[in-house]
Amino acid sequence: MTGHSEDETKSLSVKDVKEKRVSFPPDEEMVSDFVERRAELHQADSLTLTDIILAYKQSCEKHHVNPNPKALDQLKQITCVTDRARCFDLSAVIDTSRSELEVRVSMFWLPAPCHALMPSNSKSQCHYLHMAEGIRKMGFLIPPSYGERLDYCSCESLEEILKSVQFDFISLQGTELEENGASSLLDMVLYYESATHLDVSANSGMGFSGWLSLSHLLRQSGCLWRLDACNMPMVDYAAQALSKALLTSRLTVLHLENTCLSGKPLFTLVGALKRNVALQELYLSENNLNGYQDSMQVADLLKFNSTLKTLDLSNNATSDSGLEEICDALSFQKTGLRTLILSNNHITHLGMSHLQNVLPRLNSLETLNLGKNNLENRGIHMLKESLMINRSLLQLGLAATGITCEGAVTLAEILAESPQIQRLDVRQNQVLAGGLMALSLALKINRSLIRLDLDQHLKEEKDDFLMETQKTLLSRISDLCAANATAAKGTNLQPAPPDPPDCTETTDALPTYSLEDV
Repeated sequence: MTGHSEDETKSLSVKDVKEKRVSFPPDEEMVSDFVERRAELHQADSLTLTDIILAYKQSCEKHHVNPNPKALDQLKQITCVTDRARCFDLSAVIDTSRSELEVRVSMFWLPAPCHALMPSNSKSQCHYLHMAEGIRKMGFLIPPSYGERLDYCSCESLEEILKSVQFDFISLQGTELEENGASSLLDMVLYYESATHLDVSANSGMGFSGWLSLSHLLRQSGCLWRLDACNMPMVDYAAQALSKALLTSRLTVLHLENTCLSGKPLFTLVGALKRNVALQELYLSENNLNGYQDSMQVADLLKFNSTLKTLDLSNNATSDSGLEEICDALSFQKTGLRTLILSNNHITHLGMSHLQNVLPRLNSLETLNLGKNNLENRGIHMLKESLMINRSLLQLGLAATGITCEGAVTLAEILAESPQIQRLDVRQNQVLAGGLMALSLALKINRSLIRLDLDQHLKEEKDDFLMETQKTLLSRISDLCAANATAAKGTNLQPAPPDPPDCTETTDALPTYSLEDV
């Protein structure tokens, strides 16, 4: 019993129904934001450069910030607003040209086919920034920096530029982005497809929201192919956000130099990269990766990822034990990895026993850099037979490896038997007249080597005539390489690229390092 008559019950039901209402907005209002945004993009095509600069200045005034002089200078150099401009560089650049305090990073060459030859110049600049802060506190003068801090309001004001002009390269390196500003700016870069190459290096204050927006950008962008996120610690939430993005990202080049990856961050990153099918170049230099757990993670990556073409592990602590793990994993690389950079990794001649076992089985590896490791003549001798058997290796880096004339003779024997090697670097080794003689004789037989990097200054000899012999042999070797290069034209062999210029102050989208810094 409810205590209500049948008529009362019906009356209550009708009342309840009348009180429950569902309403929808008019059709024209449901997607108004989308229509308005797209209309803005369409209108941007008809804007002139003067209109864009004026709009940016008005936006700065609205947000109570001064226009960025660096941004204005670059806007004035744009010739066509409907095509992607080459570069939008807002980075903090340090002028070290007159300073004795200058951080220079020794890197090694990469092969010409790589569209990103070397890591970004952010490395030396960021190290300098960290050191400079301590020097300021001690009262020393340091060179001025060029570039402004991008706070939230400064980031918001940049939208007038980003919605009107797209760029190949946007550099936010060292701009002290904070969480809200980074999140807002990266959302703009995604929405307007502003960049194909983005550098957010040296921005350790991006925070959780900033990294979340970067992760969303990487997952959703249809044009971004390269990301530089160097010189800042890869904390847990950053590693997780980046790894989540890499599961579906279209990135082909990723720079993570000097990001404290050792340990859990590397484990998180590798977990995603094992399933990634887009990334082709990965740069992990200067992360203090050890020869145990870290090397096991790198090996795990090489076992399960078959799309990676370039792996840079230079300036870490892989050691002989880590090299063993990596060599075991390389046997799984049938048609994948082409470039492996292991320079300055505390590797000795003992590690060559692992490398000699896998080299004959590698069919895709074209560039191997073992420079700045203490291999000595013994290590070169251990690699002799495997290098003679291998038919894929085109470039071999052995700079500063403790080689003497004995090792040079071994290399000459390898050259005499190799039909494909195109470049060999043996700079900063004690190769005297005897070793140069052996190399020059080998080049009379070898027809593939088109570049042999040797120290051009004469080494100290017991007799003066040997010094003159060195000079003659260096010239002869250069002529023989030039003859091979000339003969290679019109064949499948491609001449090795010349040394790129020193780029300590470059703002190019694809910066390189001088080959002299080895």
